Amino acid sequence: MNEGEVFHEKQRLELCAIHALNNVLQERVFTKETADDICKRLAPQCVVNPHRSMLGTGNYDVNVIMAALQSRELAAVWWDKRRTVQNLCLTKVQGFILNVPSRVSLGIVSLPLRRRHWLAVCMVNGQYYNLDSKLKNPVCIGGEAELCSFLREQLAPEVAEMLLVVRQEVEEDGSWLSPDNPKTDSL
Repeated sequence: MNEGEVFHEKQRLELCAIHALNNVLQERVFTKETADDICKRLAPQCVVNPHRSMLGTGNYDVNVIMAALQSRELAAVWWDKRRTVQNLCLTKVQGFILNVPSRVSLGIVSLPLRRRHWLAVCMVNGQYYNLDSKLKNPVCIGGEAELCSFLREQLAPEVAEMLLVVRQEVEEDGSWLSPDNPKTDSL
């Protein structure tokens, strides 16, 4: 697989949520303007919108991601980290959007600060790819076993979170979880 065939938006401003959405969908669907419109719909009465940066540079929250996916008849399912990623029914998951701690840097100087960063992972032509917008190019993760290892590593920090991107009917019927691991089993 030629990594040039994998759609991959690179980081601009604080637009990692938009890049993660587009990267997981493998096409440019959302823009800063569409995300700002979603913010206005989510909080129409607010002078300072709570779903994005006050500076207007992005930094969109999970509500914007969820509303954006809903506009495409998709859903974001929050992953309960008490479960093991082997419980996923990967054939029902279109991709993953992770929120992970990220270092802050000014040019080549890394600052002792951490911020939150959205990144996407999805399958393209039978291989899973890390489509983090901070990467110069998409990085091939590999197959299911490598994906599970990658996700466990990414979810290791206490503050890391993961959303499963699924069709709305998959969210409704819970089929994103392997049938031998029903939602009602004890964690």
